[in-house]
Amino acid sequence: MRKYVPKNNVQGKAYYTDRFWVSPRVPRTEVKDAHFSNVIDALGDLAKEHYVEIGQLVVHIDAATNFEVMTILKEVCGYKQCSEQSAVDYLAKDGNFELFWQLLNYDEAKRVRVVTRLEQGMAIESIVPLFKSANFAEREMFDMFGIKVNNHPFLKRILMPDDWEGHPLLKTYPLFGDEKASWYEVDKIFGKEYRDIIGPENRDPGKVDIEDTKRFARIGYEVPFGTEYSEEEQEIEYSETALVNYNKKASKTLDERK
Repeated sequence: MRKYVPKNNVQGKAYYTDRFWVSPRVPRTEVKDAHFSNVIDALGDLAKEHYVEIGQLVVHIDAATNFEVMTILKEVCGYKQCSEQSAVDYLAKDGNFELFWQLLNYDEAKRVRVVTRLEQGMAIESIVPLFKSANFAEREMFDMFGIKVNNHPFLKRILMPDDWEGHPLLKTYPLFGDEKASWYEVDKIFGKEYRDIIGPENRDPGKVDIEDTKRFARIGYEVPFGTEYSEEEQEIEYSETALVNYNKKASKTLDERK
């Protein structure tokens, strides 16, 4: 049995440990491709580190130079599409977010992944003027991680309500939501005075309780709605139709039909 960990103020506590299995790193190779070599030459000193992973170029940069790097990759190196942009929470480990951008060059059929580290509380420059697809990606990054994006045309939440507390993709965010989350819809729709009448939201809708005769059909124990739980098994009676009689106990074997 795992050691119990108190859940008080879980949003303010990081739970990073090294006790979980860590998969081996994807092999990295040196840049030998002519196209990728030209990309590194175009970036110059802006590329702090570079290597190839699974056939794509990975470039590490300073967070302050992200717009300049994206401009070079698009206008000089031909990477016309930003297909993905997001972040990874490494705050508990080293106090940083890892931001990444996935770029695609149609003409050369090449991909580049741009990676940078951003300290908590710092902002990144928007690349919407270069890639319109980054608009929603940057809003989602702000919504889920709380990462601010400078000069974004409309930086507001995109998935969660505007008045939501916290950022759900932070590793310190409770899996079942916090106190505010459990009462959000009740307070919003009915008002706090209805808390005692309605009760908190069910934060684990996937949980199956065999004794729950209100939310689940208990196969093998089919009972009326809200009936008190009993371990007595009842025979299931299927409806008889013009096509198939599901209550029929025996069926002819292949030899008998012949």
